[in-house]
Amino acid sequence: MSYSDVTTEDIATVELPSSLVDDVEQRLAYTDFEDASAYIEFVVEEVLAAVSDDESVNYDAVDQDEVESRLESLGYLSS
Repeated sequence: MSYSDVTTEDIATVELPSSLVDDVEQRLAYTDFEDASAYIEFVVEEVLAAVSDDESVNYDAVDQDEVESRLESLGYLSS
């Protein structure tokens, strides 16, 4: 559901730091979004979709040694 699909009764207010809103408003010039609300809605929907996709992955299937090897190769663990 996108912002344009909801009625005013379906809208909830969320408080954000003004510095974050300022950053979003500066980014608007580089996007096709009409306002900060539409941009923020899109970002939140994308993050929630990504998190939802991640939750469907079976992490039990990942071997502990494989995880440690990957972290080591990225420099997060030392051998």
